[in-house]
Amino acid sequence: MRAAHIIFVSVVLAACGTESPPELAVESLDTAKPRPEIYAEFALTTDLSFFNDEQREMLGLLIQASQIMDDLFWRQAYGEGYEEWLGSIGVDEVRLFAEQNYGPWDRLDDEKPFIAGVGPKPLGANFYPADMSKEEFDAAYLPGKNELYTLIKRDAQGALTLVPYHVEYAEELKAASQLLHQAADLAVSQDFANYLKLRANALISDDYQLSDMYWMDVKDNEIDLVIGPIETYEDKLFGYKAAYESYVLIKDLEWSARLAKFATFLPELQEGLPVPDEYKQESPGSDSDLNAYDVIYYAGHSNSGGKTIAINLPNDEEVQLQKGTRRLQLKNVMKAKFEKILEPIADVLVDDSQRKHISFDAFFANTMFHEVAHGLGVKNTITGKGTVRQALLDIASSMEEGKADVLGLYMVSELQKAGELGDVDLRDYYVTFMASVFRSIRFGASEAHGKANMVRFNFFVENGAFVRDAETGKYRVDFDQMNNAMEALSRKLLILQGDGDYEGAVELTATKGVIGEQLQADLDRLTQANIPVDITFNQGASVLGLE
Repeated sequence: MRAAHIIFVSVVLAACGTESPPELAVESLDTAKPRPEIYAEFALTTDLSFFNDEQREMLGLLIQASQIMDDLFWRQAYGEGYEEWLGSIGVDEVRLFAEQNYGPWDRLDDEKPFIAGVGPKPLGANFYPADMSKEEFDAAYLPGKNELYTLIKRDAQGALTLVPYHVEYAEELKAASQLLHQAADLAVSQDFANYLKLRANALISDDYQLSDMYWMDVKDNEIDLVIGPIETYEDKLFGYKAAYESYVLIKDLEWSARLAKFATFLPELQEGLPVPDEYKQESPGSDSDLNAYDVIYYAGHSNSGGKTIAINLPNDEEVQLQKGTRRLQLKNVMKAKFEKILEPIADVLVDDSQRKHISFDAFFANTMFHEVAHGLGVKNTITGKGTVRQALLDIASSMEEGKADVLGLYMVSELQKAGELGDVDLRDYYVTFMASVFRSIRFGASEAHGKANMVRFNFFVENGAFVRDAETGKYRVDFDQMNNAMEALSRKLLILQGDGDYEGAVELTATKGVIGEQLQADLDRLTQANIPVDITFNQGASVLGLE
């Protein structure tokens, strides 16, 4: 490993123009090993035979627009000149892992650098100057500084200044916008064509609300596109700034028909939440829908580190209150994670008596209800602190993911009691849920889903819902304790959000969002068994046969 580090140091120092001797740098290193093997390869394909030539051409245009989002995310996550930096690495294993992570920091190992000399990843990525403190940001008079689509930079005098995305990335966004207009001319669905035009305009104006509203009403399209600066996970300094990403999607009509009814239960489920009335005073939008898709292209933020298997959008709180959200279940990628990761994890860590309860249908349903559960609770604090996202800052994402995790189970339980799930065995949902916790914990503490899962795992262990057998080293669900733990954690998270209690959310994460020695030893057994942590994609027009 020392010898390998010397190679990495030489490459990076040459790229950065640093004069420090490699031997000295090696002694001061605290770098991780590149781990491209933690990602299992999966080809993003689906049946496109029923599309005509114009639709296939449109798919190619959507992929080209997505590739521009990929370039913009690289610049946000790493910085300018990333292509030259990648070209300078020159070591296959290192280069591959850098591409998977969009930079030299391991996204599934707490952002540890795996190339010597690069230092820690800035909490604000490339959204803010690397030398900017929170105090300097707070003191700066910059109207719009905490908005989603603005960069904070330094001017020639070193003072903080604000640059909108559509100004900083004007040339690239113009090109992406033109591609979406071309794609709109080829669309079969007129509603989808109109959405593409609105989204094209949004890219060059940073005004996404109208296109978000319109997207909620697009129902007749078999091809779909999610594109733009969307999630704020990459901004770990404040959680303000949205990162560019894209998904090109093909609707699975058969599976979508099965899911259509569940979003209609949101208002009723909201009323039954285990919290005082003021924490459920908002009414979820009635236009929410739920569909299944095969993904044929991931780009930018969505393609970095752990890959999303379901989408709940838009994030705009006003759109959510007026229209609800759309929940997109990414079926082909979900199936890949179940077969390549979840089932092998269950073989190692789930008690033999409960292994039979691991099923893809339960995994799919738990993920689906997680996304639907994002619509429960409140989007605005009840204490006058603004939106939950604004009040909880950098901890908002992990609190929201944790809420959706546990309220997804609450939904399963309530719908099963009401007879809406048919002849299902709740034990399948609970045991598959526990195995999924192990899967997500491996994403690491720097990732919102992984952090949320660690909080939930420790809470459920302390409340007797997850029980470890000391002799076998395997876990089982105590079904009698499961509902109590579920209700208690639901109440805690909903109240933290409703109060906008930043200090309480930080304390919960600090005390419960940690991996103990015993759990780490158990997770190490998964690594020793060569079980992948996540997946990486072979994708693009050539993979799909579009070239």
